[in-house]
Amino acid sequence: MSPQQDSRLESKSIAQPLAPFTYENQVYQAGLSGQKPPITFNCGDWEALAKDRLSADSFGYVWGSAGTRETDDNNKKAFKKWGIVPSRLVKSGFPDLKTTLFGETFDYPIAMAPVGVQRIFHPDGEIASAKAAEQENVTYILSTASATSIEDVAKANGNGSRWYQLYWPLSENNDITVSLLSRAKASGYKVLVVTLDTYILGWRPSDLNNAYNPFIRADDIGVALGFSDPVYRRKFQEKHGKPIEEDVQTAAAEWAHTVFPGLSHGWEDLKFLQEHWDGPIVLKGIQTVADAKKAVAYGMQGIVVSNHGGRQQDGGIASLDVLPEIVDAVGNDLEIIYDSGVRSGADIIKALALGAKMVLIGRPYIYGLAIQGEQGVRHVLKSLLGDFNLTLHLSGISSVSPKHLNRSVLRRTGN
Repeated sequence: MSPQQDSRLESKSIAQPLAPFTYENQVYQAGLSGQKPPITFNCGDWEALAKDRLSADSFGYVWGSAGTRETDDNNKKAFKKWGIVPSRLVKSGFPDLKTTLFGETFDYPIAMAPVGVQRIFHPDGEIASAKAAEQENVTYILSTASATSIEDVAKANGNGSRWYQLYWPLSENNDITVSLLSRAKASGYKVLVVTLDTYILGWRPSDLNNAYNPFIRADDIGVALGFSDPVYRRKFQEKHGKPIEEDVQTAAAEWAHTVFPGLSHGWEDLKFLQEHWDGPIVLKGIQTVADAKKAVAYGMQGIVVSNHGGRQQDGGIASLDVLPEIVDAVGNDLEIIYDSGVRSGADIIKALALGAKMVLIGRPYIYGLAIQGEQGVRHVLKSLLGDFNLTLHLSGISSVSPKHLNRSVLRRTGN
């Protein structure tokens, strides 16, 4: 990384946040005057509450997974194979939750996973989520499938930490890729996250049962980045002789095919992204040691060990099951981020103990969005962080540094 890049990746704390466990104190204090929280703290109940508030189409989209849901089930089961082993009489304050990636210090080792089409879950969509991210000092990752433009999400996120996730058009549309990257850079997104496992949407029975694909309808849901992109707009005008607004359905379908083209890039194509992005590049969707080693060989700065939350490929291995071997192989060579199946503070601890530097939260914050918009997202983030904070403290783990949080705090409890 160049000195110029280093200068841009300075500590990003907006303000010194209260320790997350204090959310618990606030709730109990409010209870003295008869106030009870509007949203449950039982993380397992958020899904059902979201289902009650969403249409069948919208809930089926966020809940849906590939095929028989085996990969999604495996992700959740994998966390139950590990137990946290506590230490006693550890004289220390509350745990230090700060972590460092790419030369930048983050208040917490979690980030909000890139989730698209958020306006199908709440009218405020990505705006609400990006605002909540800034308020809670959590990094927000914007999806290319966003229902809100790159620029508007950046404005909502304010001084927050934000990354950009790319669904990568084929080389014939390199000009569109360059435009998306340029817009993201200009809007303060510091890290590029390239999703590798979604060049075509997976076989998702919940969406098929509802005959629902949010990307091909006559609106800008999921295609807002294309509709706001000057290069795509120009190409559509040249091809059809009219602007997007005069044929929204065709424009939506063509944009969807642009970012989900049906075919994958090759490793050699990463050079193009390196030429047009001068910050860290992270590959999302790595599941094998072989691919992790290729990421190192091709000069990537990080990887996300992820199977897209089980949404893309049925019958797949749990991401947590492959995390330790990937960490052992390349953990000294790039930053390793974890995604898939995280539902609780203990889950976050287990992924970090197995070697991840940061953990992505996906469906839970979308359930919060569906339940109560920005406040629902904030509740989910504060709840997960509070749970994480106290579980670390009660386990005698004094920081998220690998010195304190590593495999020695776990015991294998199942297969």
